Amino acid sequence: MTYIQPLLPLLTCCLLWACTPQFSSPETVTTEPRLKDAAFITFDGTELPLNTWLPPEPLKAVFIGLHGYNDYSFFINEEAHHLTDRGIGIYAYDQRGFGQTLNRGKWSGHEAMCEDLRTIISLVKKRHSDIPLYLLGDSMGGAVVMVADKPDNPLPVEGVVLIAPAVWSRTSMPFYQRWMLWLASRTVPWIKLTADGLDITPSDNKEMLKALGRDPLVIKESRVDAIYGLVNLMDAAYEAASYFNRKTLFLYGVKDEIIPPEPIAHVYRQRLNGEFSNPQRLLVYKNGYHMLLRDLQAEVVWKDILFWINSPSEPFPSVREMAAQEITREEDITTYIYPASADDFN
Repeated sequence: MTYIQPLLPLLTCCLLWACTPQFSSPETVTTEPRLKDAAFITFDGTELPLNTWLPPEPLKAVFIGLHGYNDYSFFINEEAHHLTDRGIGIYAYDQRGFGQTLNRGKWSGHEAMCEDLRTIISLVKKRHSDIPLYLLGDSMGGAVVMVADKPDNPLPVEGVVLIAPAVWSRTSMPFYQRWMLWLASRTVPWIKLTADGLDITPSDNKEMLKALGRDPLVIKESRVDAIYGLVNLMDAAYEAASYFNRKTLFLYGVKDEIIPPEPIAHVYRQRLNGEFSNPQRLLVYKNGYHMLLRDLQAEVVWKDILFWINSPSEPFPSVREMAAQEITREEDITTYIYPASADDFN
């Protein structure tokens, strides 16, 4: 035993190394990316399920929608019907590891997810070459958009809508959460966790939440290493706030219990104080939850998005109706985001 004791730290490190997070990396396949009726073939030949909503002519604008964690491309279905009635087309795909994709439940790395986004942007622009193209990123999808837009390689789009973007990085997490996640991802990466027992309300639309609970394509249990990968993405999105330079509409709900107000406040404080060539706007909804597009007041959000497309610098309908507050000053961040309180709107 005396001879083994000095080796215990080394043996422990070897065991931890052997159990590093098990990500599903993309393969190198020489396949031409292309759009199909119900899928798109991305840069490495992977087939990602695709939902498309296109209005009758004339087509005024097109959105590419990116869903949140454990969700899939149908997340935008209700909004899509409202938008197509007004001449807006929607493309939304299942991101790697989600929905009906291969390796469902496994994390593929945010670099591959960003490259998927770049690929579908090029394909949609080729199909609708003269139509303004926008991105709509919900939670995790918003983080992918932020990380994919590089100063030396910007995304070729007209603008982006980020709904409660996932920017809850390690810097804003308690140390014990960071430590436990690191340890679990290296010792039991295959363990699956659920939200059972957590007192979290993602939306006030209870019927919608029940339907999601019955939907087999919505992931109910998350592998520890997939959560670890998501946090890596959130770290990258948090850092991207200082250089992400798109014309952007940020949307956030005061009652969001998934993405805390502190990182949202930090990210937008950088937007207000930074030197960005494109306009940045943030709406905070007093009755909004994390799932703004599917809350009971979702129509308020849809109207704001449509209004922003047509009048990107004018006061929003929700602000005039006192349903939301636009953040335009440092003082507004303190009042309306952190500490967030619906009473502040009165």
